[in-house]
Amino acid sequence: MKTTRSQQLFAEASRYIPGGVNSPVRACRGVGCDPLFIASGQGSHITTVDGDTLIDYVLSWGPLLLGHAHPEVTKAVTAAAAKGTSYGAPCPDEVLLAREVVEAFPGMDMVRMVNSGTEAAMSALRLARAVTGRNKVLKFIGCYHGHADSFLASAGSGVATLSIPGTPGVPEATVRDTLLAPYNDLGAVRDLFDLHGKDLAAVIVEPVAANMGLVLPEEGFLKGLRALCDSAGTLLIIDEVITGFRAEYGGAQTRFGVTPDLTVLGKIIGGGLPVGAYGGKAEYMERIAPAGDVYQAGTLSGNPLAMAAGLATLRVLKQCDYAALEKRVDAFATELETVLRARGLPVRVNRLASMFTVFFTDGPLRNFDEVKSADSALYARYFAEMRKNGIFLAPSPFETGMVSFMHSEEDFAATIKAASRCELG
Repeated sequence: MKTTRSQQLFAEASRYIPGGVNSPVRACRGVGCDPLFIASGQGSHITTVDGDTLIDYVLSWGPLLLGHAHPEVTKAVTAAAAKGTSYGAPCPDEVLLAREVVEAFPGMDMVRMVNSGTEAAMSALRLARAVTGRNKVLKFIGCYHGHADSFLASAGSGVATLSIPGTPGVPEATVRDTLLAPYNDLGAVRDLFDLHGKDLAAVIVEPVAANMGLVLPEEGFLKGLRALCDSAGTLLIIDEVITGFRAEYGGAQTRFGVTPDLTVLGKIIGGGLPVGAYGGKAEYMERIAPAGDVYQAGTLSGNPLAMAAGLATLRVLKQCDYAALEKRVDAFATELETVLRARGLPVRVNRLASMFTVFFTDGPLRNFDEVKSADSALYARYFAEMRKNGIFLAPSPFETGMVSFMHSEEDFAATIKAASRCELG
C-alpha cells in the first residue's frame, strides 16, 4: 500500500515531537488510526496534505464557529499582522475585545486576557484561593479544565482517551486539595460541602460537559451549585472555554440562568488564534496585579493578532441567528441517530446548540461513568468509516462534535449518507 504524505509527515514528526503531535488526542490512538495532516481549511471543509477534502466537525476543537478562513476574521488578522505581530504593550483591540466579552456575560465586570484555557482556569483558581483564603477546589469527574496540576485529577478528554492512570508528574500534595464529585450529582456535592465547606475555595464546572462527549446538565444542577457556593462562601467558577459564545452568545450561563463569580473563556474569543481569558465581579478581579496583590502575567497576553481575530469573530457572531443554527443541528442529529438506529445499533446523539456527540449506547448519559459504558470500540470503527467517506470527526469518543454557521444542508446530507454507508459489523 502506498504511503501517504500524512503518514510520511507523522513518521518524521514522531522523531522530533513526543508522540508525533503537539496535543495528545491528535495522535488518533483512541480510534486506532494515524492522524491526517491538514494543508488548509475553508468554511466547513478541510483539505489534507494528500489533497483529500473532508467535512469538518472538529473545527479546531471548537473555536471556529464561523468556519475556516472566514473573510472578516482573515481580513482582521492580515491587517493586524501588517502592523506587527506582538508589542509586549497594550493595543486598542484588547480594550475593544474586553468590552465585548464583559457586555456579553451577566455578572462579569472585568476580564483579563491570557493565552490558553489552561492558563485561564489556573489563574481563576489562584484568584479564588486568594479571595477566600482557602485551598480546596471541587471539580467533576470527567470534566477537563486544562492541564494545570490541580485539574488533572480524573480529567476527561485526552486523559481519558489515552487511559493515562492517575496524574503522573503531579505532586500528591497538589491533588490532595482537589475534591471530586460525579457530574450531575448534587447530593454528592452536598456531602462534600458538609465535610469540607469551610475549606472550599471554589467549585469549577463545565456548565455543559463537553470533554466526556456532550453531557447536558440536569434540571437544577447548576442552580444547586450556585446555592451551595453561596451558603458556604465558596466561589463558583464556570468554565466556558467550549460553551462560551457557542451555547449562545452569552454562553451557557446565560442560557441556563446561572451567574458565576468567575468565568473561564477561550477558543471562540480568539477566532482560531491562541487565547484564553478569565473574568468576573470587579471586587474579585481587582485583586489581580497590578490593581491588586494576586500575581499573574504573560508576555503574549493581549496579542494584537489574537485580539483582532477575536474581535472580528464576536462582531460577526452578534449578527448571527443562533436559534436557526440550533434548529438545523437538532434536525441533523435526529436524522443521524435515526439512520444509525435503523442499522440495529445502540446509539444516542446528544446535542445542544451547535454541538453534538454520537454515543453508542442505549443507557443514560448523565456522568462520566455512564459515558464510559458506551461502546468505544464501535466508535473507533465509526470514526474510521466516516473519515474514509469524507467526514472529519473528533478522534475520541470523549470529545464533542462541532458545527459552524458555514455548515450547509448539503454538508449534513453528505454526513447522513456517509453514516448510512458505514460498515460497522
